Amino acid sequence: MTENSAEPFVPEDRSLRSLADAVQHCEGCDLYKRATQAVFGEGTKRAHVMFVGEQPGDREDIEGHPFVGPAGRVLDDGLAQAGIIRTDAYVTNVVKHFKWTPAPRGKRRIHKKPDLREQLACRPWLEAELEQVRPKVLVCLGATAAQSLLGREFRVTQQRGLFVESDLAPFVTSTVHPSSILRERDDAARERAMAAFVDDLTKVATVLQRAA
Repeated sequence: MTENSAEPFVPEDRSLRSLADAVQHCEGCDLYKRATQAVFGEGTKRAHVMFVGEQPGDREDIEGHPFVGPAGRVLDDGLAQAGIIRTDAYVTNVVKHFKWTPAPRGKRRIHKKPDLREQLACRPWLEAELEQVRPKVLVCLGATAAQSLLGREFRVTQQRGLFVESDLAPFVTSTVHPSSILRERDDAARERAMAAFVDDLTKVATVLQRAA
């Protein structure tokens, strides 16, 4: 068995259903020990667009579905404004288990960024998803997803909304993670950030229409 890799846990039958079942038994890195469950991607195999975030959050860890917490609501709003139907998309994360640290007070679990070793360990799951879905457009949500898939030098702040060359899909781009919009300092800043997010997603919608 390769140390710190999900590869031994990926089944030979790589249908999305088989992958989603198998990921619950993954021990490719230590994150499974503290997570409630693994959270696999969801959406149709025929999806033309795939959105990849960093990792499941607190709500996702509890409910077992990607992007169902506060950031998921922001994503849904952004997709609706851009004219992208979420049920026509495939949504997933680079890492399938929630990495967290206890809050100083209370029972709240605070998100902690997965390190490079954990991202690499989980990569076989994402590669299997890409292999099954074969999206025309791949959208990285946030710096962790973008750097994990497009290289450590990639900067979302400088390259968001731009389409870059990649073997991962015919069209590959990035934008901010929707959670970053929630962290803006006030309502005005959140409105500006949301408008920029929708602008990025509208570019994706335009490419999807052309590629249809």
